[in-house]
Amino acid sequence: MHRIARFALLLLVVAVLTVAARTQSNPTPPRLSFAMELRVKVGAPTELGTVPRGRRRIIPIEGGTFEGPNIRGTVLTGGADWQIVRADGLAELDTRYALKTDAGELIYIQNAGMRHAPPDVTEKLLAGQDVDPSLVYFRTVPAFETAAPRLQWLTRAIFVGTGERHPNDVIIRVWRVE
Repeated sequence: MHRIARFALLLLVVAVLTVAARTQSNPTPPRLSFAMELRVKVGAPTELGTVPRGRRRIIPIEGGTFEGPNIRGTVLTGGADWQIVRADGLAELDTRYALKTDAGELIYIQNAGMRHAPPDVTEKLLAGQDVDPSLVYFRTVPAFETAAPRLQWLTRAIFVGTGERHPNDVIIRVWRVE
């Protein structure tokens, strides 16, 4: 084999081994930083009935509060959660509403997520009964929009949340993925 070809083959082997070594190491997960807790008051659901994707429900947002290390304010009335509850009990969440900081800055939040639990727990949730939050998988991916210069950190990161559904409110704890 020609010297140049052998050298090229050697470089190729080193490259393959280097990539293999990188993929075999344990990747480091991203760090999370607590951003805020939202306490959202909700009204009685409007049941639209069964549509092609499942049971359609609209749950109105009726106010609330939010607070984090660098932010606090109120949840504005007027948004809603446009929910689909699938036949297997999983609820697909599409919540959209607005926040107003104590400084008067406005924030739009769209919070997509999912919630599921064993059938007996899901039945209680849908009937508006209180359940132990540890029995329910409730996760969200909130996205924020704001024109406020000091709050641009909300628009320049990915956030994840955990939720708790209570009869008259929902608690969402939000973390920034660093």
